[in-house]
Amino acid sequence: MSVVSSVLVPYTSYLRVYEPLVAFAEPERSHWARYAQREDLPTAQDELRRSLADLVSTPPVGVPVRESGDAFVAELDEVVCVCPWRTRLRGWLALEELEGMFPANVLDVVLPAVVRGQAAADHERWQRRHPDARPWIRTTVWQVPVRWFVLFRDEEREYAAADGEGAGPVLRYRTPMVEARRRLARALRTLRGHVPEGPLTEGLVDVGRWLEEFHPRSLVELDYGGLVHALPAERLAGDRSAADVAEGLAALRDGDSEGAGEAYARLAERWRAVRDLQFTN
Repeated sequence: MSVVSSVLVPYTSYLRVYEPLVAFAEPERSHWARYAQREDLPTAQDELRRSLADLVSTPPVGVPVRESGDAFVAELDEVVCVCPWRTRLRGWLALEELEGMFPANVLDVVLPAVVRGQAAADHERWQRRHPDARPWIRTTVWQVPVRWFVLFRDEEREYAAADGEGAGPVLRYRTPMVEARRRLARALRTLRGHVPEGPLTEGLVDVGRWLEEFHPRSLVELDYGGLVHALPAERLAGDRSAADVAEGLAALRDGDSEGAGEAYARLAERWRAVRDLQFTN
């Protein structure tokens, strides 16, 4: 697959943190300041195409040899914020997750053991020099985890349908870091006060620890990414998942277990239908 291919790469959604330039030490701060002024900033599709191009090369490249110098750029209250791709770091982390999900003989078909072993050794050496490194981007496929929606409100939802002139649809949420942390903390108090400890609570704790690593004036973004290319326009327009999560948590706080169950049922059915798409031809 060509890096400059116009083919859309679907299925992946993202949780990103954009930090203000003051969060970066020199010379990286100056690099991002210059970078943010570019007119040809790459997109998430560009990043994913480059990763897939490495996988289909011969031999396959599981993790880039060099770290990416690219980033996503946004503004919060007229302050430029950047979200570094850190593709190499994320590649190492993704490879670790894959090895925990699939048996070795399955992984060997896509990425030979010798390639995975070299990547693991490279990561170990790099990690010794950068023990506090963390990615600015989290990804998942064929879904948006419920815990991500906790960080946002329905009024922060941004949806734009395809314009018929080449621009695809966009569905995302954006909120200041301070709001994301506040909502997450409140959700944890609600869950711990009304339901047994479980995957949702554990997932929120993990997201909370990750968010604490970033500048307090950062911007947090949930981007449906490539999922918008796999879903019909009417389904995207009607998707109010953050509202359903907020409604369910509010019902729990009020002791309304029936209302919480109804909100969760809507959410579960919506995302079950999305996940089922991966098994259709």
